[in-house]
Amino acid sequence: MAKRTILTTLAGALALTALAVPAMAQREPAYAAARAAGKVGERIDGFLGIVGPADAALQALVNDINIRRRALYADRARAANATIDEYALTAGCQAILATRPGEKYQAPDGSWQTRGPGAPIRDSRCP
Repeated sequence: MAKRTILTTLAGALALTALAVPAMAQREPAYAAARAAGKVGERIDGFLGIVGPADAALQALVNDINIRRRALYADRARAANATIDEYALTAGCQAILATRPGEKYQAPDGSWQTRGPGAPIRDSRCP
């Protein structure tokens, strides 16, 4: 129950502050193109994942975004008195919820799904 309360509190904090790193990444044309092409997707752990094979440029882009996300999560987790993993999971839940139809996301079983017109499949740990 305490875990659920922490995640719910973190979800509220995320809703208020939004995810700055994904917003910054979306301004990068390479990220936008990879997302639109279904080459990258949101993972349940709060990080960006590669869907299928990747070249060195795509791998470098994803690594860079994930490094920035980890730094942001560390700062915000510290401020929220939570662990990075707790904060990242909550961020992943929010990022998956924010996907648009046609975009890729990771389902709770680890498979890559394409978002349809309805809600994405969410992890039971999501607040």
